[in-house]
Amino acid sequence: MTSPVQLHDVSEVHTLQPHDQTVALIRQVCPILGMHVPEHVTMHHTHDLGPGQCCSSVVQMIHAPLESVWALVRRFDNPKVYKNFVKQCRIVQGDGLHAGDLREVMVVSGLPAVSSTERLEMLDEERYVISFSVVDGDHRLENYRSVTTLHASEDGRTTVVVESYLVDVPQGNTEEETVTFVDTIVRCNLQSLARSTNRQ
Repeated sequence: MTSPVQLHDVSEVHTLQPHDQTVALIRQVCPILGMHVPEHVTMHHTHDLGPGQCCSSVVQMIHAPLESVWALVRRFDNPKVYKNFVKQCRIVQGDGLHAGDLREVMVVSGLPAVSSTERLEMLDEERYVISFSVVDGDHRLENYRSVTTLHASEDGRTTVVVESYLVDVPQGNTEEETVTFVDTIVRCNLQSLARSTNRQ
């Protein structure tokens, strides 16, 4: 299974701070093919990959007003409104509206995870961008960071949701296996988002 949007290396290398010159970060950007994409969308789906990391993205078209979709996506405090793999969630720091706030998520059985502690990295109410990273927990997705953006299609009839992520490739797995697994989870979440939005 492949992601509907492929990531392409734009041949830009960024080196870490002087105390760690042995590791270089490869900048990869996710182009959204076949549609107009605002500049800020492309900017948010650009990731700096370190050794042993991978990234990908998934696109979901939703036939609903942008504000209706955003009303669900912005709920850092309650991802269960559309993420079916979430069993329960509670805010453990802050109010779920500001960068640095933390939530503790328990996932349903059947996944290679039990819980994760996640930090809100960005909540941009004007540009419809939310980003979070996984900072602790019982799971295999080390250094996971997700960015989700919303924008209207060219004809204004559809909301375009783009979710990209960066994550370490777990020991014993290949990059392809990791991308396939995470893409599947993200795609299921976005399809559930579409259904949840249409039920409103």
